[in-house]
Amino acid sequence: MLRRWIQIIATFLSNSYLLFPFTRNIYQGTLKSFCTPGLNCYSCPAATGACPIGALQNFMAALRPGLQAGYQHFGLYVIGTLGFLGSLAGRMPCGWLCPFGFLQELIYKIPSRKFDIPRILSYVKYLVLIIFVFLLPFFITDEYGYGMTWFCKFICPAGTLEAGIPMLFLKPELRSLIGILFYNKLFILGLFLIWMVFGSRPFCRTACPLGAIYSLFNKQSIFRMIHDPEKCTQCKACHKHCPMGVKFYESQNDTDCIRCLKCMNESCKFGAISYEIAGFQELRGQGVKGKAVVSNQ
Repeated sequence: MLRRWIQIIATFLSNSYLLFPFTRNIYQGTLKSFCTPGLNCYSCPAATGACPIGALQNFMAALRPGLQAGYQHFGLYVIGTLGFLGSLAGRMPCGWLCPFGFLQELIYKIPSRKFDIPRILSYVKYLVLIIFVFLLPFFITDEYGYGMTWFCKFICPAGTLEAGIPMLFLKPELRSLIGILFYNKLFILGLFLIWMVFGSRPFCRTACPLGAIYSLFNKQSIFRMIHDPEKCTQCKACHKHCPMGVKFYESQNDTDCIRCLKCMNESCKFGAISYEIAGFQELRGQGVKGKAVVSNQ
C-alpha cells in the first residue's frame, strides 16, 4: 500500500501543472530544467519536469555540431542524474516513481487470462536504447548537423498517450497535421495497451530505454536485494507474484528487478528475502508477517 501511494504522489508531482486547460499549452517554467526520475513526456500539458530520455536524445542530437564548432557539451546533468539514481537504487525508480510503469500495473488488473513474457524479449530494450537514443540522433542529421529525438518521435507510447492525444484536444488546429507518423505511434500505443492487459509491465520489460539504463546499476547499487538460501524453500511464490517475471531465488539483483519489494512483503513466507542499504541489512526472520530489524551484518 505504501508503494501504491508513492506511485500516486510521484505521478501527480510529475504532472501537477493544472493550468493547462486554460493556457492550452505545455508548462515551460523553471521546473522543466529538471528531469523526472521516471518516463514522463516533456510535452504532456500537465508535465512539470523534463523526460530524462528526451533530454538524453537532445544531447546526442546536438553533440556533432557542438564538436564541429570546437566546444564540447557532455550533458553532465542528465548523465549525472541518471548515474546518481542508478547507483543509489538501481531500477527502483521504475517500480516506485514512474508514471507509465504505474499505468501498466493498473491496466494489468483488468480481469483476463494472463500470459508470461519471454525472457529473451527483455534484451530488446537495450537495442532500443543504443539505436534510437544514442546512434540515430548522433549519426542521422540534417543539413546543419543536428539530429532528432528518434525514440520520442517514432516509438514512445508514453509520449503519444500523455502529449500527442491531449494536445489534439487542446489545440484543434493541430489535427490538420495528423499523418502516417501519428497513426504509426497510435498503433504502437494500442499494441502496448492491449499487451498490458494480458502481460505484466510489457513496455518496461521489452522496450523502455530508461529502464535499460537503470538496470545496468542493479548489481552495484547501494540498495541491494538479499537472498537467504537456508530459509528459501524454492516455493517460487516470489516469481509468481513478480511484476517483472524475475526468479529471485536464482538472480537476486536481476537487471529486470524494479525493487518493488512485492516478493519480500507479499510473497515470501519464510523470511528468505531482505535488502541492504550500504551494507546495513534489513532482516525478516518470520516471513511476510514478521517484524523487520536492522543489522549491520
